Amino acid sequence: MKTNDVKNINTLKMLGINSINSANSGHPGIVLGAATSIYTLFTRHLNINPKDPDWKNRDRFVMSAGHGSALLYSMMHLSGFDITKKDLKDFRKLNSKTPGHPEYKHTVGVDATTGPLGQGIAMAVGLAMAEDHLKSVVGKKFIDHKTYVLCGDGDLQEGISFEALSLAGKHKLSNLIVMMDSNDIQLDSKVSDTTSINIKSYTESIGFNYIKVEDGENIDEIDKALISAKKSELPTFIEIKTVIGKGSLNEGTTSVHGAPLSKEDIINLKKTLNIDFDNFDYNDNILLEIENLIFSRVQNNYKKSLANEKEFKDKYPDYFNQFDFIKRRSKSEFNFKNLNLKLNQATRASSGELLNELQNQNKSFFGGSVDLTASTKVKGIRGNYDLETKSNNNIKFGVREFASAAIVNGITLHGGLISFTSTFFTFVDYLKPALRLSALMKLPSLFIFTHDSVFVGEDGPTHEPVEQLSLIRSIPNVADFRPADTNELIGSWKVAMSLDSTPSVIINTRQNLNELENSKISLVKKGAYIIYGEKNSEITIFATGSEVNLAIEVAKKFESAKVISIPSVYLFNKQGYKYYKDLVGNSKIKVIIEASEGMSLKQYISPSDISITMDGFGLSGEGSKVYKKLGYDVDAIVKKIKGYKS
Repeated sequence: MKTNDVKNINTLKMLGINSINSANSGHPGIVLGAATSIYTLFTRHLNINPKDPDWKNRDRFVMSAGHGSALLYSMMHLSGFDITKKDLKDFRKLNSKTPGHPEYKHTVGVDATTGPLGQGIAMAVGLAMAEDHLKSVVGKKFIDHKTYVLCGDGDLQEGISFEALSLAGKHKLSNLIVMMDSNDIQLDSKVSDTTSINIKSYTESIGFNYIKVEDGENIDEIDKALISAKKSELPTFIEIKTVIGKGSLNEGTTSVHGAPLSKEDIINLKKTLNIDFDNFDYNDNILLEIENLIFSRVQNNYKKSLANEKEFKDKYPDYFNQFDFIKRRSKSEFNFKNLNLKLNQATRASSGELLNELQNQNKSFFGGSVDLTASTKVKGIRGNYDLETKSNNNIKFGVREFASAAIVNGITLHGGLISFTSTFFTFVDYLKPALRLSALMKLPSLFIFTHDSVFVGEDGPTHEPVEQLSLIRSIPNVADFRPADTNELIGSWKVAMSLDSTPSVIINTRQNLNELENSKISLVKKGAYIIYGEKNSEITIFATGSEVNLAIEVAKKFESAKVISIPSVYLFNKQGYKYYKDLVGNSKIKVIIEASEGMSLKQYISPSDISITMDGFGLSGEGSKVYKKLGYDVDAIVKKIKGYKS
């Protein structure tokens, strides 16, 4: 280790500690324990250009241990990213560039939003899969880089981590390098109090190259491990033994994990690290030196990559355009006319046909289903992505709902691809945290769910969604679509493919649906519209999905009733109150009909109005009979409405 490296690393440590103390909040343990690891990666291996942080062929880095954000921001500052000393001082303060956990697009240079442990690892797998697939399709000349992820013990205790890592091992993602900050301590206790897993045995058993670094303060040992990892034909897991809070008075204990150091501790630490500056006033020569270490190493690769971009765009426009979410939708014009979809079938079948057509129009789709392709009808149409067929676009996720969603987020984050996953709607519960993170990162990821209601029938209440519609609709920045027939399905896909900063959730039926006389492709973008009846009707019935047909049959029993179809609550609410009032008019009675617990639709009626929704779970039996048993029956609903009028 060179003398300058020691000084630079100690400066990095102190900047992170000062940021935490300025905020009076944060995690000093990882700053002091993992600084040498991240410094070695950034200065000797990571191919990035802080002056062009969105360079397409750069390496990706995910700080899965997102609580180590003070360390990440300090390293990025010293590397030349647009993070100033003031930004470090404003760590965790309102409106700063340096929030409590790394946030994609909020802080320039952050490749993924992390903090919920485990998801960073899974997104890193997605990033690596995207590179692996793209490299096979467009060639190494345009795409050829690594994905690195720094994780801790906590990450690995979340089930999603090994869900995703096992898939990475299966596909031999040699471009993926995991660096584990292995300090034997977690928030509440020693790691040995919570797990007895043998990291070496486990990672090797799922197909990883395992390397152990005994001294996490030894830059040369870490460097050697990274050099070896980059040569491996397997994904690599590097376990780096560190001491949490190294150099502090409470090093090696839980107390240094998540609380700022005391004034006494900082005075002692500065002596230990031989730090001679106060606050953030370090010698700027250190920044210049680290910037130069990075740029002198990557400049040739960077210049060559930029020189190739025009050829990349000319040869592979479908892929090139997907690197910019905002431009991708305007440049990737999908044709939704003359689709020739079969009519009067389940929307899962029509949706599968439509997705296939979109994939014929644009080659950049890359995704699949969670071991349910036969049921969800969702797959990549150019064969299975596998060891010998990396350029194929169907990912067989296996039974890994949570990991599949986070991997899709990683693929989308990478750029160049449109990614999707699919499962039964009731299992959205397993992947909801990844969907939430997709919304937070403003990613146009696609989530396609089927078996949308109690009409599932024979599989019973375990497979019949009840509360899931409200769950989806409660997440900010998620576009929900529950189409009532083929026209609404086409409209849903059309809107979904136009969104550049919102994940889309398309929720389809298992059972066949009738085509509705007045359904409109063009009005799906409004979220709701009058599908039956006159504007000034006395009764307004709101319904979604398969219940729209039921609502129309109910409305026909009255002289003055109309039905408002709501293919998307998200889009409906964006229209504002005036649009709602124009649809409802002066109706005296308002009714909602949905095969769910209904909370998300109750905003459209008053407490005294009529709610045809569920207050319990489903039943096992023939779908149509379950539907009727639970009150979704024309005569029963008509009786309720007439009873209300009387």
